[in-house]
Amino acid sequence: MYVQGFVLAVPEGNKDAYREVAEKFWDIVKDYGCLSQIECWEDDVKDGTTTDFRMAVKAEPGEKIVFAWTTWPDRATVDASHEKLMADPRMAEHFGNPDGSDMPFDGKRMIFGGFEPIVWKEA
Repeated sequence: MYVQGFVLAVPEGNKDAYREVAEKFWDIVKDYGCLSQIECWEDDVKDGTTTDFRMAVKAEPGEKIVFAWTTWPDRATVDASHEKLMADPRMAEHFGNPDGSDMPFDGKRMIFGGFEPIVWKEA
């Protein structure tokens, strides 16, 4: 199992537009081996003293935090899918400009990374 995690700030009024983007993204990544996608909208995010989610993404007033992740069978699947995913015409069709200027959030402030789980439990 391999996890890609994301934290970003989305203007509160763009919640529905963000959901649409996330749903369209799923339609594409599942074709390249993604097993699941979880997108979570801020409900109880406290301000920290040293750091917090808002500081991490330089959230501005009126923005909400999104905490999201995708799961994959392994890192090899993620690596093999990356170039194919970026070349998929649906990416340009749904997400437009490569610089992300037509997205419902500022992608330059998104933080993301790949993670190898060390504990994974389910009921």
